[in-house]
Amino acid sequence: MWVPRNDPTDTGGLFIGRRPGTGPLHYRGEPERGGGRRQRTDGVLAAAVLAVETLLCVSVWGPQPLAWLWIGSQVDYRADSHMLGIVVAFLGILVSLFVTLSLASRLDRVWRLLRRAAGHDQREGALARIFGTTAVIALVAFAIWFLVIEGPAPSFSPS
Repeated sequence: MWVPRNDPTDTGGLFIGRRPGTGPLHYRGEPERGGGRRQRTDGVLAAAVLAVETLLCVSVWGPQPLAWLWIGSQVDYRADSHMLGIVVAFLGILVSLFVTLSLASRLDRVWRLLRRAAGHDQREGALARIFGTTAVIALVAFAIWFLVIEGPAPSFSPS
């Protein structure tokens, strides 16, 4: 008797067929494990890649926007055009965000490979968790700066 395949894990969330590229991951088999020393080296490399990936994600919330705002202010001053400065800063922030996330995505793939080589069953990357965590930390830091350090408005802060 034929039974339809309508389990969302089989169909990629659809009940008719499967979306392209949503098939379950099938690895060729267990990778050949190196010796203990090689696995430790791969583990250290994986930690280093993860640290670089984290620094890239953190840079999206502070250093990159500040640098583009400074560049935009220089364009504004030299071209004597506020609009041009704003456009340069906005486009620069947008482009650097996409480039940074592209680099972080590639590093995440390398991290997964290094973790698998180090002997861990690593099937998912850490980029989404890192990006979300850095976003929350940046939001909390900004809220503390805005509400506590700088104060909400001059009328509420002491003279």
